[in-house]
Formats: sequence, C-alpha cells, structure tokens
Amino acid sequence: MDLQNLRAFTAVADTNSFSRAADRLHLTQPAISKRILNLENDLSARLFDRIGWQLSLTEAGECLLPRARQILQLIDETRQALDDLSGDIRGNLKLVTSHHIGLHRLPRVLREYKRSFPGVKLSISFMNSQDTHQSILEGKGELGITTHEERHNESLLTQDVWHDSLHFVVARDHPLVKQPNLNLRALTEYPALLPDLRFYTGRTVSRLFDQASLSLQLDQDLSIDNLETLKAMVSIGDIWSVLPATMLDDRSVIALNIAGVALSRRLVCIRHKDRTLSKAAQAFLGVLARHSD
Repeated sequence: MDLQNLRAFTAVADTNSFSRAADRLHLTQPAISKRILNLENDLSARLFDRIGWQLSLTEAGECLLPRARQILQLIDETRQALDDLSGDIRGNLKLVTSHHIGLHRLPRVLREYKRSFPGVKLSISFMNSQDTHQSILEGKGELGITTHEERHNESLLTQDVWHDSLHFVVARDHPLVKQPNLNLRALTEYPALLPDLRFYTGRTVSRLFDQASLSLQLDQDLSIDNLETLKAMVSIGDIWSVLPATMLDDRSVIALNIAGVALSRRLVCIRHKDRTLSKAAQAFLGVLARHSD
C-alpha cells in the first residue's frame, strides 16, 4: 500500500469530505479521488459509500481506518527517531489545542520555541477540549494543551501548565454592573449563556448554581464552544457568562465581583503514555515549563 494513498484515506475519513481532505493535504480534489481509487484497487474493496452528498465508511473502510492510523504513526515515529539520532532537534511536532489557548497563552511559548529550534516543523490543530483528548488518544497529535478534564483517561499523562481564573462577565451597560453586593441569586434574574455544558467550564458553573439550589435562565437553543464568540455575544446583549481572566479587557465586557465565589480551571499539557516523545516534543515541554505558572 502506498503511504500517500493511506494519508489521503485518513484525511477523507477525518473530514467526511474529499474537498476538505484536499485542502488539508494541499492537493486537488481529483488527486485525492485518484489516491482513494488506487487504494481501493490495491485492497479490492470499496472504502467509502457516497449517497447524495453524504459520505460514510464502508465495513472495509471501518476495518482499515485504525490500522491505517497505526501504520502512519509508526512511519512518522520512525522518521522522527532517525532524525533524533543526529543529535539535532528537528523533524515534525504536532500540537493540538483550543483557539483560546492559541490566542491568549501560546504566542510567547511558540515565539521562543521557533527561535530556539528553527529546524522543527510545527503543526497546530485547533479543537475543543474533548476532541483534543481524543486526538491525542488516537495518535493524531503528539502533545495537547487543553483544559483538565475531571474524567481523566488513564492512557494520558498530564502536566500542569497554567491556572486559569474564571470570572462572571456582562456587557458594560448591563444592569448588574450598577448593583452593589452581588451574589449568585442576583445572576438568576438575568439570562445566561454558558460555554457548552459538555466541557469543564460550563459544567463547573452549572454545578455551582445546582449546589446553591438556584435555577439558571439558560438559552437551551444556543450552544457555543468558542470563547471568543461567547465574549462577543455577551458584549452586545443582556446576558451574562463566565470567561477566563486572559480575555478581560474592560472595553467590551465587565467582570462582576460575586460574593463568596472563586472559580478556576487547570490548563494542562497531555500526551499518550505509550508514545515515546520526540526530541522536538521534549524541547517544547522545556520551553512550556519556563512559561508556566
């Protein structure tokens, strides 16, 4: 089997799209289609069903996918190991993180890393915390920087990086800004838009009100997992939410002081326990540690 055909196959499976797979691999869509056809001919099996606009893996495709990932990961790790023998820190490093961490936490780290290790080709994928954990578990990334999850997978090793304080926020002209001696009950008088309840921050806030036997006015029809979008929504409406301190600037949202409440989350670096770290990853962890809390 040709490795380029396998890479095309996993890209199509990941994106559910020939065109998006072509974008990911910097190829044309006909080139992707040809590689999939060549692989199907090699295996004498159809790998995708195409019904209208829907694309799905066949039984053969489902069987091949985890094996294809293992083959490609082994090839990448072998190339990295050979690069490491030279003593130079170079090769590829695949990071997975969120847009928020990428915007507000990583720039200084990345600047120092690229300056110190110019021979490393750095690839960064942005996704939510659940998908970050899954990506590291599946070997799609070598290191993940994300929110610590309470339900921690035993296959992942975790290194604390930053402590993120969380704050209740509203628009500058929100009525709560002028209210003295704010408490949780005062917040329940106004609608809330929280980070997606599948994730740590949303669950933490929801649990806080449950423990106080207070009901939230949540917008059940709107689910947001991008904190930048959430901040923009808060800044133009009568809603309140919770954001990390790194996003507070007083120009668009105001942090409220809620009596007796202090919220925070841990931002961690995760990696698979069975994956040997490349020298490029070890060097990145060293830079990350110098910038951690």
